[in-house]
Amino acid sequence: MFSWFVKRRRKKLTKVPFPPAWEEILQRNVAHYCMLENYERAHLRSLIQVFIAEKYWEGCGGLELTDEIRLTISAQACLLLLGLPHNYYRNVQTILVYPSTVVPPPRKIGFFEVAFEPMEDSHPIIGQAFHQGPVIIIWDAALHGGRYPELGHNVVYHEFAHKLDMLDGAADGTPPLRDRIEYRDWVRTCSREYLRLRNDAEQDRKSFLNAYGATSEAEFFAVATEQFFDRPLLLIKNAPDLYRVLKEYYRQNSALRAGKNFCV
Repeated sequence: MFSWFVKRRRKKLTKVPFPPAWEEILQRNVAHYCMLENYERAHLRSLIQVFIAEKYWEGCGGLELTDEIRLTISAQACLLLLGLPHNYYRNVQTILVYPSTVVPPPRKIGFFEVAFEPMEDSHPIIGQAFHQGPVIIIWDAALHGGRYPELGHNVVYHEFAHKLDMLDGAADGTPPLRDRIEYRDWVRTCSREYLRLRNDAEQDRKSFLNAYGATSEAEFFAVATEQFFDRPLLLIKNAPDLYRVLKEYYRQNSALRAGKNFCV
């Protein structure tokens, strides 16, 4: 019964005409929106309408939330869902948006924990995804990433890739896949490229992927997702098998969109 009410409410949301002012914001702030075919843009708009309505949004650090902020972040998050079977990121209830880079408070020791070494200092962040908690997004980074995909850095893709990864209960760089064949292919390909990136980072060699992806398998998947959507041709050139498994997972061929602009 609950599922029926959810579907009915979502259907009503998507029947509301998409405001022209929202369309202008998407064309101005989300470069990938204009790379999509007409039917893909229509689908993305429907995803956005539900996503904005169902998530709890909170402006932090003095930021006043606007339609522009919600739309710009939602469009980038929902682009990842465009070809996937999904439930609108069921593991995301809250999105916290800060105006600029923030330093999170240091983690406190749990009641039953014993500290055998000093706690690590907090570092500035532009985004963060918690396994059983919210997604934190820095607004100026989200806007910059949306407008300039050629730079290959997108905090929204990165953090929401983490939430896709976490859907099976673990942040291990392997999101839920279709079958054993896809799992085997994924593990073989991603493990090879992850170790390659780690080796490049250890040898201080420049890579086509951000060196932050060498931190862990989870970060590798998030970084590879940024590259898949923002610089797919570079990804194909340097790691064609990695592009292939990401294309099969996301069910999108981002390389075909590169350089297109259907909004002109």
